[in-house]
Amino acid sequence: MADLVNFKRFKKRAEREAAAQLADVNRARFGRTKSQRALDDHRVSRANELLDQHKIGGEDAS
Repeated sequence: MADLVNFKRFKKRAEREAAAQLADVNRARFGRTKSQRALDDHRVSRANELLDQHKIGGEDAS
């Protein structure tokens, strides 16, 4: 005899697993602290400042 499958439970379990997977993706994408975001912003602005210092005559040297 085959095992009985409750489709309602199967559907709910599949939806829960999909929601958990989406939560993992969102944690990786948005789960950074304010200090981490500030540090990244500081690094980007510092890199841009260093790049701007190497311009010749206010125009791009290339």
